[in-house]
Order: sequence, then C-alpha cells, then structure tokens
Amino acid sequence: FSLPSAGRARLAVHDLSGALVRVLLDGEAPEGPGEAVWDGTNANGRRAASGVYLYRLRFDRFEETRRLVLIR
Repeated sequence: FSLPSAGRARLAVHDLSGALVRVLLDGEAPEGPGEAVWDGTNANGRRAASGVYLYRLRFDRFEETRRLVLIR
C-alpha cells in the first residue's frame, strides 16, 4: 500500500461475511509505500482456513477493500 501523507491508518483482514479476522496495522504510518505481512493467523493466533479473504485499508477519508486468497 502507499499513503499520500503521514497519518493514522488501519489495515485489517476480514472473512467474506465481513467478520474481523486480524488487524495488521492500526496507528500512525509514514507517507509513501508501506508493507504489511499477514502470517495467516487470526487475532487469537490460530491458523485461518484456506480461502478468500478481504483486506481493508482505511486512511483519513479513504477506504479501499480488496480480495486475497490464503492457500495452505
């Protein structure tokens, strides 16, 4: 992801029903390119099942949701 300016950002993984699986970033982030790596676990540290998930990036008034596939 890339942010147009420094500020508070939130990057989270959700299942297809919209339930939160894991928050990868929730706080201040610098301007420019950034990276977050999801290790395939949920918020409790348990392995998430293979399948399609959504990741949502929120920054200021901007929100973007995209799909990702977890293959075990």
